Amino acid sequence: MANPPEKHGPRIQWNAEDVESASRPRALHRSNSQISIHSSHSRRGSIDPSHALPIQYRAVSFQIDEGKDQELLKATKAKDTAAKELESLDWHIISPDKVFERLSTSKTQGLSAEQAKRNVSKHGKNVPSQPPTHYTKQIFGYFFKGFGGILLVGGILVFVSWKPLGEPAPAIANLALAIVLLAVFVIQAAFNAWQDWSSSRVMASITTMLPDNCMILRDGVQVTVLASDITPGDILYIKAGNKLPADVRFVEISSDAKFDRSILTGESAPLPGTVDSTDSNFLETRCIGLQGTHCISGSGLGVVVSTGDKTVFGRIAKLANEPSTGLTPLEKEVLNFVFVIISIMVTMIVTLIIVWAAYLRPHYPGWISVPALIVSCVSVAIAFIPEGLPIAVTASLTITANIMRKNKILCKSLKTVETLGSVSVICSDKTGTLTKNQMYVTEAAIGVFSMTPESSRDEMLRQKDADDGQNSVSQLRTIAGLCNSGNFDAATYHLQLHERKINGDATDQAILRFSESLGPVTELRESWVKTFELAFNSKNKYMIRTFSLANKAGLELALPANEANAFWENGTLLTIKGAPDVLIGRCSMFVDRDGVSKPLDEATRASISRMKDLWSSQGKRVILLARKTLRQEQIRSTPADARFEEEIIEHSRAGLTLVGIVGIVDPPRDEIPSVVSILRGAGIRIFMVTGDFALTAQAIAAECGIITNPPSEVKTVSALSHDAASSSSSINKSSDPTRQSTSSIVVSGAELIALNDYQWDQLCRYDEIVFARTTPEQKLRIVREFQGRDEIVGMTGDGVNDAPSLKAADIGIALGSGSDIAIEAADMVLLDSFSAIVVAVQYGRVVFDNLKKTIAYLLPAGSFSEFWPVFGNVIFGLPQILSSFLMIIICCFTDCAAAIVLAYEAPEADVLLRRPRKPKVDRLVDWKLMLQTYGFIGVLESIASFAMAFWYLERQGIPFSVFWFQYGALPSDLDSDFVASQLAIASSIYFVNLVVMQWFNLLAVRTRRLSIFQHPPLFKKETRNWLLFPAMGFALVMVFFWLYVPVFQRVLATAQVPVEYFFLPGAFGLGILLLDEGRKYSIRTWPNSVLGRCAW
Repeated sequence: MANPPEKHGPRIQWNAEDVESASRPRALHRSNSQISIHSSHSRRGSIDPSHALPIQYRAVSFQIDEGKDQELLKATKAKDTAAKELESLDWHIISPDKVFERLSTSKTQGLSAEQAKRNVSKHGKNVPSQPPTHYTKQIFGYFFKGFGGILLVGGILVFVSWKPLGEPAPAIANLALAIVLLAVFVIQAAFNAWQDWSSSRVMASITTMLPDNCMILRDGVQVTVLASDITPGDILYIKAGNKLPADVRFVEISSDAKFDRSILTGESAPLPGTVDSTDSNFLETRCIGLQGTHCISGSGLGVVVSTGDKTVFGRIAKLANEPSTGLTPLEKEVLNFVFVIISIMVTMIVTLIIVWAAYLRPHYPGWISVPALIVSCVSVAIAFIPEGLPIAVTASLTITANIMRKNKILCKSLKTVETLGSVSVICSDKTGTLTKNQMYVTEAAIGVFSMTPESSRDEMLRQKDADDGQNSVSQLRTIAGLCNSGNFDAATYHLQLHERKINGDATDQAILRFSESLGPVTELRESWVKTFELAFNSKNKYMIRTFSLANKAGLELALPANEANAFWENGTLLTIKGAPDVLIGRCSMFVDRDGVSKPLDEATRASISRMKDLWSSQGKRVILLARKTLRQEQIRSTPADARFEEEIIEHSRAGLTLVGIVGIVDPPRDEIPSVVSILRGAGIRIFMVTGDFALTAQAIAAECGIITNPPSEVKTVSALSHDAASSSSSINKSSDPTRQSTSSIVVSGAELIALNDYQWDQLCRYDEIVFARTTPEQKLRIVREFQGRDEIVGMTGDGVNDAPSLKAADIGIALGSGSDIAIEAADMVLLDSFSAIVVAVQYGRVVFDNLKKTIAYLLPAGSFSEFWPVFGNVIFGLPQILSSFLMIIICCFTDCAAAIVLAYEAPEADVLLRRPRKPKVDRLVDWKLMLQTYGFIGVLESIASFAMAFWYLERQGIPFSVFWFQYGALPSDLDSDFVASQLAIASSIYFVNLVVMQWFNLLAVRTRRLSIFQHPPLFKKETRNWLLFPAMGFALVMVFFWLYVPVFQRVLATAQVPVEYFFLPGAFGLGILLLDEGRKYSIRTWPNSVLGRCAW
């Protein structure tokens, strides 16, 4: 049960002023919302599948980024409007009893199942209304996303070139070209719509992966239900880390309970909860918990008063539910590339127009007409722009999202996938992340007498049989059961002890099972009534509970005979448990094996400390249990008084009696050592950041593979020098990535505070680091220090204290079993196993890799080899050896299909053997990629295609010299109709040559460094991509469709191609593939050679 209200208490500090400032502050990569309203489904509702292409994971209601004043004003107006609607509510003014009466519920029984069913029928499910769908805007986006606008404008211009500019003899080919462009415009819109629907299905399936559960009281029993199933009148149990699923009126609240309302108000400082109203304004009073806010500490009991759209959250969301999104880094990369391509395109078009106007028009007026010039300019524009890229981007992200879903990885945003490929440092919490979070007690000690759980039961029976007042094990059992926030789930109480479900954190679960193994915990809790609780937090590292006596039998269980006899009426039993290094200094007495309290001398203190260190070095979490009895006159306030907490904390600072210590094992997850090894091989340093004692943390880190050096070689903070002169030599850190030696260090949170810039520089260069005894502020500083040194930081965690650092990291990673507040703060949620992070990192890199491959495939034929026929036509007076129509077919049909299937490429074998990508250096398109596509493949394809086309003409008796700088003037011995018919065949040959050579380019760009034999497209499941061959087949079908259908031959000036001109391009393509294989072999063999440094 929760406790009476208390207005003051120590708290995890969340506001920026409380956080230790980093030595090198820098802007975070991820902007934090000032106001961010999400769904009542704290886990599921953060994703809206209705916005895709590229996929956007958006808040159901709205998000407002810092600095966006207009959107902030909109949200503020919405909140003000909602506030006016809430003026008539009085849930915060009436007493809790009146609330129970009005909702026909009870604090001890809650609603009945029948009442709950009626209420759901009356009030509806606890879900938000879906935001309106703007179909006009959505359909408009289908047509004009990507390069749809350019296709439409190009089609219109070509249509105008047909008529009226083509009068009096309009070219039917221009009409056909305009129709094709408009058809492609419609087809790409249809594909966008299909992709949106497909993406929505993927996102809709993801939203059901992480159900949002909450604990309520129904029919007098604690039950766990989905948040969507709660209804007004339900009694809701609240604990630290929970996200409130509805608006609730607090009826019991612990003194240290505080709530983070920043999601609604933008205020970063948490507010305490109270039972009594503190303000007449429903939005400002502290006796109301608002849906969507987080309990960051403490616990309580509340009655649900509003659900769904009737909550404050729901009312504001209905008024301001337009999603607000910006460009992701990958979208910016793609746009940057498109801007470069468009700049080149515009430059080329302007050059063509200037040459035409200044030179060709005056000197060769009959060579290129205005309609022909327009068609040529449109052809250049279509040629330079990779129409398949937007589709490939969308396909890549959808495929990746699907793979993530199959591996039970929830990605909240597009940026998450992109950032994963760049992560260079992962700071991982220990408990529940690296370990199974399935703790159990393996050791217990009373004084210097050590026991196992089994021998402690034997010892307890021995003491009972002795009948001489010995009860030391009973005292340990009592403190373990009373100073514990865990509770057995009533539905599993009939099961064996190890199978019972316990509601509470893992440490409490382990100690509660230990206490229950020695005797029923219900016996203890019936004898002692809790009067106050101070929940454990990562700053104090202890929890306190106080009790008053309800049954005198409890004295024999909790105290030695002499103290039991002297326990005063109305006295208070103060129980405390926590970290031994924090509490042992407060103890002045200890319980010996016989159960007698004795002074804690230095020898005993040292023996207990040695035992604690021994257990810690074995990877055990050590918890100290102590007590203190207080007379009524020693406490001047009551539990309902605000000063009670301060008094209890003051009493706990000294005079404690050490009852015993317990050692708890939380074994590492089975997969962790291999995960750490794989991540390290991928160039990612993985560090442990924990609140545990240093020796425990170091032992677990060694088991996990995070620390690989023997303990004697693990350094401490003393290894970090204070000045710049000696800092470079304080760590033997080689810049050679092939080096064998690794450096390890263990640093505690208290030591971090005193580090200067030079020491942080040294610390951040270590290969293996364990940060022990850290607070939330120190975790946050660790993240920022690494970020300040240009590291891309991933942070994993599952607890309330992890939330600030999860939010500050470049990518926050939470576990599905973690607290609501951690899941809310994270960018990615691992629903099943921590090992999924390997898949996440792998596909984060694959997205970037596959987009580079798509661009590397599209550019050689799709822009470079198509531009030169137009350039030669205008500058050198050559006939346009590749018709404008066939250029469009390559860009919009034959290349597009293959570009899309590249998105389905499996990860290369070395993708997790490379160093992480540096976003500021490794761009999507850089000079290396341009050199590969234009300077290597593009040149080879262009030369081969020109050679094939003009070689055919030479064989037909039309030498190249008759075209060079002739601008349409033919010798008298050549018939113009004959030349035109042969040029149609030559154009078709150029087209076929590009299509066939692109097949081999497609096989070549599948890998960046590996051979095709190491990464075959068939016969090997891990690398298979059979879709490549249907894409090639589609390109071949397009060749026969456009070149061999008689009506197209007449209208579009295409022609059948002699059979040998299908096989010769195959030889050229094979040459490209072999040359690229040689390039890759050189890169693998001599990575530091000229070719290695130029590798894309």
